[in-house]
Amino acid sequence: MSVPDQIRADVDAAKERVAALHAELPRWELVVWTAGNVSERVGDYFVIKPSGVSYDDLDAEAMVVCDLDGNLVEGTRSPSSDTAAHAYVYRHMDHVGGVVHTHSTYAAAWAARGEEIPCVLTMMADEFGGPVPVGPFAIIGDDSIGRGIVETLTNHRSPAVLMANHGPFTIGRDARAAVKAAVLLEEVARAVHISRQLGEPQPIPQDAVDALYARYQNVYGQH
Repeated sequence: MSVPDQIRADVDAAKERVAALHAELPRWELVVWTAGNVSERVGDYFVIKPSGVSYDDLDAEAMVVCDLDGNLVEGTRSPSSDTAAHAYVYRHMDHVGGVVHTHSTYAAAWAARGEEIPCVLTMMADEFGGPVPVGPFAIIGDDSIGRGIVETLTNHRSPAVLMANHGPFTIGRDARAAVKAAVLLEEVARAVHISRQLGEPQPIPQDAVDALYARYQNVYGQH
């Protein structure tokens, strides 16, 4: 099995993007050592980092390509240990073009508690459209984590899920959007945690959450 010639250029471009986006994870202090991963879908394939490789060694040539069943299609190294989860998400969520997993400190702390992050900041309403939900506990090695992600985020506005006792996964239309969600998730997880040390955070009314989300998703930024 190999990458079809007609998408060769797209896969090579995705390798460059995914390699560059991996550098964003340690930059924003979302990972330590070799933990975490970014992937991006290209048709019936996706690009992801190899397992257990230092972030300093992750360039485009180091990336591996898998099919949507998680089988290695291109590359000399074993793909990320979370490959089955990424593959399951891509198979069952057609609108998703990028998946990110980190072990960022504050988001992982909420996951360890098995508690959703309440929507008490406008940034949360903007990006997540409400609270960040908690997914079920699942063991790495098969598609259990992927099933939990899909079950939790289907029909949910949040691009992020806190997998119980594990950590955050984020999705997006492409890998960059999923990385952005991971960065903002850690920021709000930290801010809400600090807020709770000071007192009880005040929830944002649902109609305001809806208005903020609609504006951010459809009006904010350049179009």
